[in-house]
Amino acid sequence: MRIDVVSIFPEYLAPLELSLIGKARQDGLLDLRVHDLREFTTDRHRTVDDTPYGGGAGMVMKPEPWAQALTAVAAERPAEAGKPVLIVPSPAGERFTQATAHQLAEEDQLVFACGRYEGIDERVLEWAADHFTVRPMSLGDYVLNGGEVAVLAMVEAIGRLLPGVVGNPESLVEESHSDGLLEYPVYTKPSSWRDRDVPAVLLSGNHGKIAQWRRHEQYRRTAERRPDLLAEFDAGKLPRADRTAFADLGYDVVDGRLKQRPDA
Repeated sequence: MRIDVVSIFPEYLAPLELSLIGKARQDGLLDLRVHDLREFTTDRHRTVDDTPYGGGAGMVMKPEPWAQALTAVAAERPAEAGKPVLIVPSPAGERFTQATAHQLAEEDQLVFACGRYEGIDERVLEWAADHFTVRPMSLGDYVLNGGEVAVLAMVEAIGRLLPGVVGNPESLVEESHSDGLLEYPVYTKPSSWRDRDVPAVLLSGNHGKIAQWRRHEQYRRTAERRPDLLAEFDAGKLPRADRTAFADLGYDVVDGRLKQRPDA
């Protein structure tokens, strides 16, 4: 996969040289290129922003430097390859999820446009739609100073799904959100630490019971921390023990979906 990132702070993306993503770059699994937006300006001050039409606080990123930068990136892609995906981090974008990460990991090229100030002139996104599949995207319901932090998170979430990046691919299967639930709690040695013991089932050697305990812990943790996820959970084929586990948490299975009891 190739990933291009355009930013006025290219040094902000330096962490992508570290850990698994950095190794993936070294091994040739990920071709990641960072571009300085200011290199596509034409004035001696390398200006990338101006005051907003209609008034208001803050500055808006000028359209022409962005058009020049994105044109340069698109020019390196063969015409027969089709449009690359342009991701614009924005609190006004669609929510980035694990499912989104899996979907984007199937693409051969992603381009990230890191906005700053009050954002990028809207006409850039309209113009870019002729050359890219444009997807404004949000990490969550909060505002950051710029797109770089969001890009760091999204590139890591997407990059680790590429074949060969994570040493043991089975570890990707049991993570939070991989099946619509949060991950179960994990423990390591010693078995007793500061008067706190590892759950006995994990020391039993009974892999069937361990698997069931982990699954039920996923249910418990998700119900406690992210009950909104259970609204989309497919409970139609749950075995009796799992239905009992949900019943203990205050949920009944109705038409294949979980419904919380009013008294729960």
